[in-house]
Amino acid sequence: VFQKWVNREISNFDYLIQLNTMAGRTYNDLAQYPVFPWILRDYTSEELDLNNPAVFRDLSKPIGVVNEKNAKTVKEKYISLFRYENFEDPLGMIDKFHYGTHYSNAAGVMHYLIRVEPFTTLHIQLQSGRFDCADRQFHSIPATWQALMDNPNDVKELIPEFFYFPEFLENQNGFNLGQLQMSKEVVNDVVLPKWAHSPEDFIYKHRKALESEYVSAHLHEWIDLIFGYKQRGPAAVEALNVFY
Repeated sequence: VFQKWVNREISNFDYLIQLNTMAGRTYNDLAQYPVFPWILRDYTSEELDLNNPAVFRDLSKPIGVVNEKNAKTVKEKYISLFRYENFEDPLGMIDKFHYGTHYSNAAGVMHYLIRVEPFTTLHIQLQSGRFDCADRQFHSIPATWQALMDNPNDVKELIPEFFYFPEFLENQNGFNLGQLQMSKEVVNDVVLPKWAHSPEDFIYKHRKALESEYVSAHLHEWIDLIFGYKQRGPAAVEALNVFY
């Protein structure tokens, strides 16, 4: 499979799906759901220029430190607060870590897929029989990216649906997801980047970005973090990639 990918006989999408499968990730387990990378950083332009390297996320860094400002915070916070360099659990049960949450978990999958069943029902069960507060819902792709950039504790990567399933961006079932506190805006369909004219257009351009020359040249850097040698040990510490 690796050789086929290197020879460009299979797409980046197919290779990531196969890597997830080999790593034991599956659509049948929300706690081990397939994980895909955020690949863009431009969610505000009128047009998406895939020939411009500046529109892409730095795939060599964990999502929590793509924003350089967060890298400093993550280092300092965990050195001082948890004393990352010498943080020891008295019972010897907890390893040192940079992030107390994870880039892929069941709550994150339900967060993204809240508008489609069975994830709507699972979300309601998780929230003790009601929808979570509107401000915490997945309501906007640009706002979600901005939150990641502002908050080093939010480290959610994406799920494969962002590259093929436009329906999850629409509130086709008409669920009452509440309204945002500040703007009083009703949460309905997911707000798209300006360069996407419809959910289908978003998926088309996002998938095109995944298969772009830039991503093809850099995807291995993200794979090293998630599936490769930077998951554990000194390489993970150096890459600011140690999870609780």
